[in-house]
Amino acid sequence: MPINPQAPLEITAFNWVPDFAQGFVRDLRPRWACEEIGLDYNERLISAVKRAASHFADQPWGQVPTAKDGDIHLFESGAILLHIAEKDERLLPRDPQGRATVLSWLFAAFNSIEPSFFELGNIDVFSKEEQWAELRRPGLVGFLGKRLDRLDEALGDKPWLAGDFSVADIAMVTILREGKEDAVIKDRPRLAAYVERGMARPAFERALSAQLAVFAAHPPKAA
Repeated sequence: MPINPQAPLEITAFNWVPDFAQGFVRDLRPRWACEEIGLDYNERLISAVKRAASHFADQPWGQVPTAKDGDIHLFESGAILLHIAEKDERLLPRDPQGRATVLSWLFAAFNSIEPSFFELGNIDVFSKEEQWAELRRPGLVGFLGKRLDRLDEALGDKPWLAGDFSVADIAMVTILREGKEDAVIKDRPRLAAYVERGMARPAFERALSAQLAVFAAHPPKAA
């Protein structure tokens, strides 16, 4: 396992979140990247309930993950993924066009796909009793469906977005996975199979287990 308290790469994660969020917190992404290339990392666990002022200096919105790698400090999971991917061509090819293709899909995951899933999660989880959410959902699902149709077409029969597995797939699979039980994914068999392929990778399973182990070790205290 790459978790090593002495590793120079430090990933900040929450020590506990509610059940619905467990397994979906974004530190899963750099954990997965590290597992894919056997890169050791250490954990710095913080409270999601009482976030220290010092954490906001590292991450303006108090989110996770953040990372430190020696003297380099980063926040945002996409920036951390790219930093890790630069270390190993198994995540980011060295040939110019291969690199460009992976980077294009990496940014597409965060810019063209994730915002709609984020909004859908807000509607279905945090605002499901609001009238505006009920009115907004059909239009959002329609818009997201069109985005996913184009993604499905671009993926085609390839196993991974850029041909070989890359950091772009870590980003895209973790995003699509949030809707894998919804019709927007189930109604698109190639995308559903793509998500399942990603989740079947041993590195993903190890990363998920590492995140869930943290939550199991830090249950909330009874009131």
